[in-house]
Amino acid sequence: MNILCIGDIVGKPGRMAVEGLLADLKEEFQIDFVVANAENAAGGSGLTSRIAKQLLRAGCDVLTLGDHVWDQKELEGYLGETEAVLRPANFPEGVPGKGWCVQTTASGQKISVVNLLGRVFMRYHLDCPFRTLKNIVEHVRQETPLIVVDMHAEATSEKVAMGHFIDGKASVVFGTHTHVQTSDERILPEGTAYITDVGMTGPHDSVIGQRKEDILKRFLTSMPARFEVAKDDMRLNGIVVRMDERTGKADTIIRLQRLFRGAAAETKSETVEEKN
Repeated sequence: MNILCIGDIVGKPGRMAVEGLLADLKEEFQIDFVVANAENAAGGSGLTSRIAKQLLRAGCDVLTLGDHVWDQKELEGYLGETEAVLRPANFPEGVPGKGWCVQTTASGQKISVVNLLGRVFMRYHLDCPFRTLKNIVEHVRQETPLIVVDMHAEATSEKVAMGHFIDGKASVVFGTHTHVQTSDERILPEGTAYITDVGMTGPHDSVIGQRKEDILKRFLTSMPARFEVAKDDMRLNGIVVRMDERTGKADTIIRLQRLFRGAAAETKSETVEEKN
């Protein structure tokens, strides 16, 4: 079974890259299932139900989120209506939505996706992602050995530790959040495919998706700023993982960075206001 994990989708340029490249990637790699991090898909900050539906129609099967999960208030209601959009599982009880799901592929194979949020350098007070994942995996493996984990975290050490912690019990652990793709993709000793950060899907002529000029002004002046999503050099970052449907263990991981050569993102400017 082949799955595609897509790195943080940023704004309209990121959505355009997904819409323009996903069908060909699915055909090229014979993809059975697609997981994409969409927490920056709405103007670079959060996700809306409209955009979520757009990405699902484009061919994504499950969308994961992260620390910007609550940036778009409207999403809260939608999270309670669908299992195809996940918020981090280690939020305390009582928040909207689910942090994991079990889906069925077109071929009838069950696969689980788990979304987690790291605690190092993050703004939320969260439950332990390690213990949360352990409990979920113990439950889910009664249904399927195919388990994909999006570990949305700032600290490299926390993501690496998670890979080793769940090695052999999950099929894939892919890191998100930094928007910078790492080149440490590998199969861990017990069969879990791992990468510290899968990267960013969006405008790469930027500073992690935002206009360079805005970010440089912020660094040089320390003044509050409104960051605008950049438009140029649209790329899709991701990984393709092949795993055994019987054991859930991965045997191949391929890191992707594909250029989208379609029309430029000539849209109304999308901005995100920095919150100090």
